[in-house]
Amino acid sequence: MLRAIFTVCMATAIWWLWSGQDLRHPPGITAPTTPAQENIPPKSLGDFRGYQLQAQATFALHARVLHTKHYWVGGENLVPYDVALGWGRMSDQAVLDRLEIAQSNRFFFYEWSDAPPIPPGEIVRSAANMHIISANGTVAGAVSKLRAGQLVAMRGYLVNVTGPNGFHWNTSMTRDDTGDGACEVFYVQEILVSNEPLPADYAKLAAAGAHAKP
Repeated sequence: MLRAIFTVCMATAIWWLWSGQDLRHPPGITAPTTPAQENIPPKSLGDFRGYQLQAQATFALHARVLHTKHYWVGGENLVPYDVALGWGRMSDQAVLDRLEIAQSNRFFFYEWSDAPPIPPGEIVRSAANMHIISANGTVAGAVSKLRAGQLVAMRGYLVNVTGPNGFHWNTSMTRDDTGDGACEVFYVQEILVSNEPLPADYAKLAAAGAHAKP
C-alpha cells in the first residue's frame, strides 16, 4: 500500500513539474501572422457572470504563449487568467531566449541584457497581454492549462466590460500601445491549442478571422 501511494505521489509530482515547463522550439518564427481585427458598431453581448460585455471588434489570432498568470483579485470571477502572447519575431525561440518575461498586477513585462534582440518597437507591436474571458467551459479549461511555448488560435470579440461597484475595463484597440489600458480584453469563443506549430492553412484562416466568424 505504501509503495502504491509513493508511486502515485511520484507520478503526480513528475506530471506537475512537466506540465509547468516551457515548451521549446527550434529557432524560427512559429506564429507568423498578425492578429486580425475588424472594428464594429458597439454590440451588447448581454450579462455574463454579473458583468456587462460590449463588443468593440471581432478579433482572431494565431500566436505563441509567452507567459500565463492566474489572478485571484481584480476581476478574477470574469478573468481568472491573463495570457501574454507573441507573433512574428516574438514567436521565435532565438528572440525569446534573450528576453526575461513576466506578468504581475495585470501587466506583462519583458527585459533584456545588453541590447534588445529585436527593436523595442517591434516587441511592442508583436506581443500583448490579454485579459481572457472564456465564453464557455471548453475554452476555460483550455486557457487554464496553457503554458509558455504552446501555439494557440483563438477567435471572438474585443470587449469593454462594466460590472458591480463601478468596475470597468476598456479593451485596447491597437497593438502598438503600452502601459495602462494597453491590454486587450478578449472574449474567446473558440480556441485551438497545439504543442507544435499549427498547420499553415489553419493558422492563416484563424488569424484572418475566416475560420469561424463570431
